[in-house]
Amino acid sequence: MKRIQLFFYLIILVLFSNFAHADAFNQVLKSGELRVGVSLSEPWAMKDKEGNFTGFEIQIAEQLAKDMGVQLKLKVVNWEDLINTLIAKQIDIIIAGLAITPSRALHINYSNAYASGGIGIAASIVKTEHKDSLNDLNKPKVTIGVVSNTVSEKLAKRIFNHAQIKSFVKTKDAKNAVIEGKIHALISSSPIPRFLALKHPEKIDMPLNKPLLGYKAGMAVNKGEQEFLNYLNAWITARDAEGWLSAKHKFWFESLDWKNENDDTNANRQY
Repeated sequence: MKRIQLFFYLIILVLFSNFAHADAFNQVLKSGELRVGVSLSEPWAMKDKEGNFTGFEIQIAEQLAKDMGVQLKLKVVNWEDLINTLIAKQIDIIIAGLAITPSRALHINYSNAYASGGIGIAASIVKTEHKDSLNDLNKPKVTIGVVSNTVSEKLAKRIFNHAQIKSFVKTKDAKNAVIEGKIHALISSSPIPRFLALKHPEKIDMPLNKPLLGYKAGMAVNKGEQEFLNYLNAWITARDAEGWLSAKHKFWFESLDWKNENDDTNANRQY
């Protein structure tokens, strides 16, 4: 009899566990509101001159909410606080170009990848006109710029261990340094190198077609929310198959058609 009771309790526990795991997704549908955490960084998420949200991630979030039949509620969160805000259940999902890493996956559940990015090089044309390869940049007399305390800085120190690595506190200062020819090249997160080359073609070149280090970005929900993940993965698969995701990514990351050339107020995210 005790074994039967124990088995009964275990069945109840499993059913309750599955219900709890699906609770976040069901709550979104029930409340009619999807709380999305974003971090301001062009062209992922930003505000236009009228104060309205715009950007790649914003369009992703808007379409996701529309397809779910719920209202979108955006919450701007500092980049370093995104995961803790999700765990505290102040938001339902992170859509912020969050790179998929094993260490982060210990604390959150990732969806399938919906975007990609990486760390690339923006080179000063004047300073590197006689440089024919990456090895030519790894010389004692070459200065490579990076933003301090970033993956770009660590990568630069590893790949260009013979060059001088100059660290900048602000992304804007690092960009100006390579534009003005004060450094040979800038190692930075995408899409900064591409945008510098597009905006200053007479001064900046991208010597590599592929990033030095690539990554895949996924949406993130709390641990145990399998129902939510199932829907997100189905959504990403469908939107990717029809070419919608690639078209949006190309618009925001491979051109400056969206950008007001006089507006440089948004910060650039560094990984």
